[in-house]
Amino acid sequence: MNDLSKNKLMMLIFIASESFFFITLIISYVYYSRPGGTLSESAQYLDVTKTGIFTFFLLSSSLTIEIADKKLHKGKRKGMLTWLWISILLGVVFLVGQGLEYATLIEEKITISQNIFGSAFFTLTGFHGLHVFIGLLALIILAGIIASKKYKTVEYDAFNTATVYWHFVDAVWVVVFSVVYIGSIL
Repeated sequence: MNDLSKNKLMMLIFIASESFFFITLIISYVYYSRPGGTLSESAQYLDVTKTGIFTFFLLSSSLTIEIADKKLHKGKRKGMLTWLWISILLGVVFLVGQGLEYATLIEEKITISQNIFGSAFFTLTGFHGLHVFIGLLALIILAGIIASKKYKTVEYDAFNTATVYWHFVDAVWVVVFSVVYIGSIL
């Protein structure tokens, strides 16, 4: 087994384990938001439109990271770095949006310790936000390595592995957004 397949295999194992955490958190959220549950009252404070805009930024980063990958395959380091930094910027915009949403909810006296909604919401979205942050750190480190022109095949393998993780983070958000935000208006 070569290094690339080992890296991807390890990332897939990691993603599988993280999927169980997300599934558990999502099931908990769904359980408490069922009819007669305690989440529906506080969910009215969620701004689906604004979060939808930030979701667009995050999901767009999957497209831009794929463009970066294509540039990398063609040996176009400068173009690759441009698209990678655009991807990073889009991820940062998403996290800033999440922070602004948290500030708004806290102003409304909805906190992680206030009620079951706060606990379920902040735990689920915060866990996802942590994963976005970790992904951004990995992408920033890779951008630095690639920009230093000490780029080797190992970094290419690392970039491919990081993009698998980034797509996972985006896919998880599609589910979280659907359950938490779209579910709050249905």
